[in-house]
Amino acid sequence: MEKRKYLGIQFDCCGVYARIYQNKEGTAYIGRCPKCLRTVRIKIGEGGTTNRFFRAI
Repeated sequence: MEKRKYLGIQFDCCGVYARIYQNKEGTAYIGRCPKCLRTVRIKIGEGGTTNRFFRAI
């Protein structure tokens, strides 16, 4: 079984941590806050970052 690529997100809106996963097209990481369902989308592209953990403010 292939592991799914993910980013770790600290959602400041509700003070919770969650993983968001890469979409099927491989163009972005998309997910929601597990408490308030706020959506976060992080595009994948050239000149990006190697960071794996972020804060959604």
